[in-house]
Amino acid sequence: MSFTRRKIMTNALGLAFAALTSTVLTLPALAQSATQDLSSESVIETIKKDGVIRIGLSIFTPWSMRDVNGELIGFELDVGRELAKDMGVDVEFVPTAWDGIIPQLVSGNFDVIISGMSITPARNLTVNFTDPYAYSGLTILANTAMTEGFTLDDYNSPEVTFSARRGATPATVIAQLFPEATLLLFDEDGAATQEVLNGNAHATMHAEPTPSIEARRYADTLSVPFDQTFLASGEGFALRKGDADALNFFNNWIAVKHASGWLKERNDYWFKGNDWEDQVTQ
Repeated sequence: MSFTRRKIMTNALGLAFAALTSTVLTLPALAQSATQDLSSESVIETIKKDGVIRIGLSIFTPWSMRDVNGELIGFELDVGRELAKDMGVDVEFVPTAWDGIIPQLVSGNFDVIISGMSITPARNLTVNFTDPYAYSGLTILANTAMTEGFTLDDYNSPEVTFSARRGATPATVIAQLFPEATLLLFDEDGAATQEVLNGNAHATMHAEPTPSIEARRYADTLSVPFDQTFLASGEGFALRKGDADALNFFNNWIAVKHASGWLKERNDYWFKGNDWEDQVTQ
């Protein structure tokens, strides 16, 4: 082989090795840059930059409600304020109708939903869920006089009317468990309960402790007829898809608050006691 040819081949190999080395050295830098770009797009960074976390919620007792002064109180408010405190930011609560709360999140009108939202596959197609921060189940709240002597099977009849909040989990469960019954839908839980109280509906369903609270409050009219919980499930924060940093942070926060007992203490206060009832407009 001539000297010139060997020189050409040596130069070519050198260039190829240099290109390969450059590529190997560049890939980690590109990966790091891509990771940084993704991190900068997280809602966590937006919250830190703006100094406020915006939380979407829907009004229903005792998750979130108005006190006698019109201020928001409840389990969700405690959770949201504690989360904001730990993040070192302010908190803004955005009351939103339940049937529009997921579209409002996806549209960017708030950063996260913290509103007792049950984790379901159908919802998970549109939003991501954190690990559960609370667990609850549904019970039936009935008009005692209208349902006297009813078995559970008796509720599945065209002659029986249920009421429920539009788009909420109880409405779905009622339709599944009692497909023959008539179902009236309303924009708020309070309106659904009022229909039962007024005798316009035989029953409704809510997550505890709402049925037990209402049964104590209107003991002459309402009752929880069965010692049975339906669709015991976990509730998670809902956030927009594609945000791994936010999902990681919220999951870690929930884990810490479970481990410390803080979430259980707050949940027990709002769901197992009634010390707070005198704060709420009757």
